[in-house]
Amino acid sequence: MNNYPHPIIAREGWPFLAISLVLAAAATAWCATWSIPLWIIFLFVLQFFRDPARTIPQDADAVLSPADGRVIKVERAQDPYAQREAILVSVFMNVFNVHSNRSPVDGKVEKIQYFPGKFVNADLDKASTENERNAVVLTTRDGQTVTFVQVAGLIARRILCYIRVGDVLTRGQRYGFIRFGSRVDTYLPLSATVKVSIGDKVSATETILARLG
Repeated sequence: MNNYPHPIIAREGWPFLAISLVLAAAATAWCATWSIPLWIIFLFVLQFFRDPARTIPQDADAVLSPADGRVIKVERAQDPYAQREAILVSVFMNVFNVHSNRSPVDGKVEKIQYFPGKFVNADLDKASTENERNAVVLTTRDGQTVTFVQVAGLIARRILCYIRVGDVLTRGQRYGFIRFGSRVDTYLPLSATVKVSIGDKVSATETILARLG
């Protein structure tokens, strides 16, 4: 398992930052004017890979948002990973959101499933079942099941997950990263009370998506 103190910049971004910085600096030495687009790219990479610390709500029943972004779906649905009826809350991340993914609840990892797939727009319904994705099924301390799924997007090409079956996660713990635009689907027990609506902007760890019943 890989959990590290929150840096200012996610470690996943260090190689991209180094490359973009070297290219921008080299271009500046050659021609300052022509280097401007490369410095813009460097600034974009810098903001994309930011990884700020978050304040964790102290509510034992709270289900926290696993990602920054905008709520695009709240509905009853079939959880294909835990084979049950559930409440689905989907959060869409654009390229300007923080892309670190964090555990929404405390609990033990029961299953991790990775599926290769397509890279259609993550804002579309079919992205949940057709795109590349990585699902984590977790059991809370009181025996409830929460499933959270990293879904690749139109330009996302790498889903990173650092946990293993049997790991015990704490709410707000960083467990993965998706590069360059995507979404996270969270499947909740039917007894959960959802606290967000479609269109709401949410912050990973700090926004309460729902409360478990």
